[in-house]
Amino acid sequence: MTAQSLCRDCGEQGFAAAICPACHSRRVLRHDELFALTIAHIDCDAFYASVEKRDAPELAAKPVIVGGGRRGVVAACCYIARTRGVRSAMPMFKALAACPDAVVLRPNMAKYAAEGARIRAMMQGLTPLVEPMSIDEAVLDLSGTEALHRAPPAAVLAEFARRVEREMGVTISVGLAANRLLAKIAAGRDKPRGFAVIGRAEAAGLLAGEPVRLLPGVGAAMAAKLHAAGFTRLGQLAALDARDAARRFGEEGPGLAARARGEDNRPVVPGRETKSVSAETTFETDMTTQAELEAVLWRLCEKLARRLAAKDFSAGGVVLKLKTAGFASRTRAARLAAPSLVPDILFAAARNLLAREVDGTAFRLLGIGASPLMPAADADQPDLADPDAERRRARWAAMESLRQRFGEDAVRRGRGLTVKP
Repeated sequence: MTAQSLCRDCGEQGFAAAICPACHSRRVLRHDELFALTIAHIDCDAFYASVEKRDAPELAAKPVIVGGGRRGVVAACCYIARTRGVRSAMPMFKALAACPDAVVLRPNMAKYAAEGARIRAMMQGLTPLVEPMSIDEAVLDLSGTEALHRAPPAAVLAEFARRVEREMGVTISVGLAANRLLAKIAAGRDKPRGFAVIGRAEAAGLLAGEPVRLLPGVGAAMAAKLHAAGFTRLGQLAALDARDAARRFGEEGPGLAARARGEDNRPVVPGRETKSVSAETTFETDMTTQAELEAVLWRLCEKLARRLAAKDFSAGGVVLKLKTAGFASRTRAARLAAPSLVPDILFAAARNLLAREVDGTAFRLLGIGASPLMPAADADQPDLADPDAERRRARWAAMESLRQRFGEDAVRRGRGLTVKP
């Protein structure tokens, strides 16, 4: 029987040696199901930081953090920074305490989105079944593509990883498995520049000794609930039948036990629907007054309007998000009379929500989102009851046109200016 082996560096297949006989690489994949598995999870390694290091080679050997000021959070960090204890979503002051020599860069989301789109287009050359999970992450179904590529999915993915590294200057990690749950778990097992395989036959045994937090969807609250019931390892959950799982953990129990066994029948759905569009910011210093919060809110409404337009959506309602200095979250929502893409309309609705929350509380974060999302074509239709609607839309379009030609600060509304004490 031909050995199920593959060299990740040159693509050589079917050899028994631990080292590739063609290129002498030690990056060899070997697995009994290697050439039969078709579901892949692809995750770019420390993507934002990797793009920044690619564009500034002098940063290659330095710890890099992508994030806001001391009051913000870490959006991403390189693996050097991770060895110092820095993690994504960590408050910046903690990250800088752990890694004081880090180079901190403000996020450039437009650049990351553009690079992510290039990688996504390359993925779609492998299979039409690509489901994006984020800017830098996707799940792929390569079933039935072997005849097209004249190679099994494992070999196609190894070549894809080499191509991304060669053409894009960043690295990816690949998880290959029998379903998307196992593929996601596999993708996290060998980062960075990894390629891990989990076969159908080994899944339950491999997962049995892992902590329950390994399972996607099991957060801190669910883990605490499971621990309180005596379940700390996935093998304990996997042993429950559907009836017992439902009795212990309600309607989500049977699905939880099935996932603990590595079972997952979700299909890969291309063109995943966008569920939300939002914009938020964390303040350098806490804010308490209506005037200063409104100035920030206006700028966020402008940003939200741009993001909606870029995705061909409009807002059927707005969601206001606040976080207090004590890290307590407040979320308030309101429907609009009609879908809109104009910041004035978004701002008017959000300002009313904000006014009810300004009571002397110090806030560290403010955000605005659109929900429900509506087609952009439905937005800001002529209304006899609102003769200014057309003028508002035209004014916003003119402002955006000037900004595209002369820069973001070419024209600004007074309400967006920072209030001086």
